[in-house]
Parts: sequence; structure tokens; C-alpha cells
Amino acid sequence: MKEYIAQRAATIAVYIIENNATVRQAAKVFGVSKSTVHQDVVHRLSAVNPGLAREARKVLDVNKSERHIRGGLATREKYRHRG
Repeated sequence: MKEYIAQRAATIAVYIIENNATVRQAAKVFGVSKSTVHQDVVHRLSAVNPGLAREARKVLDVNKSERHIRGGLATREKYRHRG
């Protein structure tokens, strides 16, 4: 793996952990796609820094388990303002 990719993966993981960020938020901040963020944090980082990868994965798993709630709240807000 190229050095800049490993560095990007580590930087994204630290951002996700420190800010409790979602994949979308991290992708927007770093200017890459959601797929790239996921690939970096879940797959590529495991080979370079498994401990950091586990910590980032915990945050992503929590976000994934809560996303249906966030979606419902967003829809509720949307229709509240239409009314």
C-alpha cells in the first residue's frame, strides 16, 4: 500500500474517533467518497494499525445502529417546516 493512502486512512480514522463522525461527514471533510472512507478505515487501516482500526470501527458501528433514528428525525423536521 502506498504511504499516502496509509496516512490518509489513519488521519480519517482519528477524525472519526475524535469527532464521533459518520462516514458522510468524514468524506465531506477530506474530499473523498464515502466508499473511500469506508475502504480506508475498515480494510486498509487494519493492515497498518489494527488498534486504531478497531476504535474507528466501534464509532462507525454505533453510527450505523443509530442511522434509522437520525433519518426519522430528519424527515420529521422536513415536514414540520412545510406545515
